[in-house]
Amino acid sequence: MSWRVREATPDDVADIVAMVHELAAYEKAPDECTLTVPQLETALFGPSPALFGHVVSRADDDAVVGFAVWFLNYSTWRGVHGIYLEDLYVRPEARRGGAGRALLSRLAQICVERRYARLEWWVLDWNTPARDAYAAMGANALTEWIPYRVDGQDLLRLAGG
Repeated sequence: MSWRVREATPDDVADIVAMVHELAAYEKAPDECTLTVPQLETALFGPSPALFGHVVSRADDDAVVGFAVWFLNYSTWRGVHGIYLEDLYVRPEARRGGAGRALLSRLAQICVERRYARLEWWVLDWNTPARDAYAAMGANALTEWIPYRVDGQDLLRLAGG
């Protein structure tokens, strides 16, 4: 299968939001996803956007079957930026055909073109199909790093509120 990866446009936002909700359902957390079209539209295309997106479709069809949403991170040790992939999703009917790899390949190309040091993302520990696919592409699980998060009331408390 041949794939076409391109930068997301405002016309893609509704499709991306729908797929984010599909991803939340796949990750067994549909009630936690509250993303709306206006929110994502502002994040991707508002003044000074800090979020970027790409979509993938079959080369012979413009129907979007997957997306990648990402932002820049920074390595103080290397002194250069990198890409943090917030979400990558491919609809079930397009999986196992290389669409996800095409998205990751495009992000890797951006890293190389811009001399970014790395491309990083998280994957749920139980998502073995994704973990196996990423390992086959040469991605390494960073098992020595433990992610931390502060949100909700704990975030307010930490902020002094």
